[in-house]
Amino acid sequence: MTVLFLGLAYLLGAVPTSLWVGRVAFGVDLRQEGSGNLGATNTFRVLGAPAAVPVLLFDVFKGFLPAFAFAGWAGVDGQLGWTLAYGAAAILGHVFSLFAGFRGGKGVATSAGVFTALAPAAVGICFVAFWAVVLPTRIVSLGSITAAVLLPIGIAFTPHVGGTGLVLFAAALSAFVIWAHRANVRRLLRGEENRFGRSGRSDAGEGPTRDAAGDRGTGGGGTAGDREAAS
Repeated sequence: MTVLFLGLAYLLGAVPTSLWVGRVAFGVDLRQEGSGNLGATNTFRVLGAPAAVPVLLFDVFKGFLPAFAFAGWAGVDGQLGWTLAYGAAAILGHVFSLFAGFRGGKGVATSAGVFTALAPAAVGICFVAFWAVVLPTRIVSLGSITAAVLLPIGIAFTPHVGGTGLVLFAAALSAFVIWAHRANVRRLLRGEENRFGRSGRSDAGEGPTRDAAGDRGTGGGGTAGDREAAS
């Protein structure tokens, strides 16, 4: 039963929310638009808030449900290892989606869902830090990286489930999220990262460009034409 729920966590995480919303509601394949990233930020850039908000909420839910409930449903409630395994499976599903050619987002929103279930106070701190960076700079990738760095620190100093094990898991996940943003980091260092805002298909319609090659292995698809990183 535990392994069955591990597979279910991956499959739930692998639901390519933005891809399906774009295709069904707008007739758009977001893998070919903007950054090519299947996350809420690229959805907002290309399709606007009416598409991006439900995408963001469901991507968070994909992480929250396995971390919050799957251990209990599988009969291993209270065993941190299984709880973290279910959360990690959902995040990997989001980043490497079986339903989207093993491409996806960068795992930020789904990770937020996992830690909302396990360490909500720390997530609140990261949420504030994210917007404290994004609002003045309008650089989502910088906000995401800042939140990732602060997550294990925030968990260590706030109430949470799992003790030191959760802190270590958060540190490992933070390293993964930063690695997934490695192309964004290069552009930040060059001063070339774009500002957040809606571009629309007329601006993003040429699709992923040269920098996309650097992110294919993460499911990200970040590009020189559209520097984004949330979800």
